Amino acid sequence: MEFSAGQIAQFLNGEVFGNPEVTVSGLSKIEHGEQGTLSFLANPKYTEFIYTTKASIVIVNSSFIPEHEINATLVKVEDAYGAFAKLLEIYDQYRRSGLVGISSLAYIHPTAKVGEDVYIGEFAVISANAVIGKGTKIYPQVYIGDGASVGDDTILNPGVKIYHACVIGNRCVLHAGVVIGSDGFGFAQQEGVSKKVPQIGNVILEDDIEIGANTTVDRATLGSTIIRNGVKLDNLVQIAHNVIVGEHTLMAAQSGISGSSSVGRFCQIGGQVGITGHLIVPDNVKIAGQSGVSNSLTKEGALLMGSPAFDISDYRKSYVGFRRLPDIMRRLDLLEKKLKELETKD
Repeated sequence: MEFSAGQIAQFLNGEVFGNPEVTVSGLSKIEHGEQGTLSFLANPKYTEFIYTTKASIVIVNSSFIPEHEINATLVKVEDAYGAFAKLLEIYDQYRRSGLVGISSLAYIHPTAKVGEDVYIGEFAVISANAVIGKGTKIYPQVYIGDGASVGDDTILNPGVKIYHACVIGNRCVLHAGVVIGSDGFGFAQQEGVSKKVPQIGNVILEDDIEIGANTTVDRATLGSTIIRNGVKLDNLVQIAHNVIVGEHTLMAAQSGISGSSSVGRFCQIGGQVGITGHLIVPDNVKIAGQSGVSNSLTKEGALLMGSPAFDISDYRKSYVGFRRLPDIMRRLDLLEKKLKELETKD
């Protein structure tokens, strides 16, 4: 499909600077722009490319003022990055919109309930008493266990595994290799042997959640592991049994939350963060990458860093001292040597 600069500006409530009739049929990065594509400029570090890009249309912030001649037609909006993200979402929805129908190579148990306008790809398995909502896309090799349910307009990418009795909400996106409802890590030491504690709970994902590739969310021992509305988990995140993650919290790759911990709303957790078990993290907390949280926190909106994590301003001061330790130790050695020399003279 082709869209003109004028149409794009109208959709984004923007203003055209250049030829409103120029059309695009694809998207591109500004540094690799080609004729007939749409790009955007939001980060000032890429400003140099707007003067050389071959993209036909570029979305820019309304505050942008060119310093040199630009060949592309500009569409000025309040938030260039947000506007382009909106267009990407529409493009992705359009790309998927043609996927409707059930492959003859999929298996659907006779007791499963499947909504209208779904897509179920090759070698997907829908087990007994599972429920699939309308408009949901289930790609090849997805497994949905007994009694599990998936809401409306959700996307399960190739190789997703939903264990029995787990609940997936509406408009969720689970990327390839995600596992929902595998057993929590529960073992009891008996006579020197680790014996498995049955994990008989489930996992509940609420609405508008996105989970990155190969992330795992363990089922609860009893009750539910719960991921609240709007949470976004990166690739390779581990959520243990009986954890609760609050609304709209973000977690970057390789982070993990141990069993029975609770993370608040609107938190931001960097990559490779570890949170130990049975802790509480309040709302709006930000934890820098590679930090370790080993005690419950009490202050909402805290900004933490380090292992064990503590206030980032104190961490930075401490880190300055840490980097000076070799020099401080050398000076101490010299002082001790001089002190011994003085004692010897006495």
